[in-house]
Amino acid sequence: MMDFFNIDHIFFSVWNYDVSYLEFFGLISGIIAVVLSALANVWSWPAGIINVTLSFFLFFQVQLYPDMFLQIFFFITNVMGWWRWTHPKPYEEDRKHELKISFLKTSELILVSAAGIAGTLLLGLFAENLHELFPSVFTKPSAAPYLDSFITVMSIVATIYLIQKKIESWVIWLLVDVIATYLYFSRDIKLYGVLYLVLCFIAAFALWNWVREFRSYRKHHS
Repeated sequence: MMDFFNIDHIFFSVWNYDVSYLEFFGLISGIIAVVLSALANVWSWPAGIINVTLSFFLFFQVQLYPDMFLQIFFFITNVMGWWRWTHPKPYEEDRKHELKISFLKTSELILVSAAGIAGTLLLGLFAENLHELFPSVFTKPSAAPYLDSFITVMSIVATIYLIQKKIESWVIWLLVDVIATYLYFSRDIKLYGVLYLVLCFIAAFALWNWVREFRSYRKHHS
């Protein structure tokens, strides 16, 4: 069973690239979770729980430590999101008795930007020194501490707003996915690079789809 979580345990090869069981099923569960989320389907959250569990083991083995820590946060927020979407307050309900889609306030957008910059710099500095602070655990330096930290911090922000069904969460996800696509290809986990390239297009579709559903609320009430 533990072989399943080892990136050296190969499932198949394509174009001379070895794909581990861990990377393959991480990719599949990730795509399923995000597609369901783009469709505002509540089953995106349990699919996400499977994805983050597999991703935790993957990122540890390729020395993307901030991404690894991020999966712990994602596990917790997937449980929170599942609960939040299915237990809205009466005035927050949509036609399916789930949480309505909405926009952020301007003040919240300013806060997001400031928190993103500060968080990226602080976490990047920490990640840059992890191998010196904890050499017995992190035997190699962090591969891309500041880019990786940006992905981590803004993914946290995007997830918080996804739980609240805020449209701007998909703008943030689109930016994160573009940077993650570059980073994962550069670290030679190409299948995850392909995943995040696909996620760029899904995030763009999700943004359009959520705006469309938001506008439908007015038509429904008129």
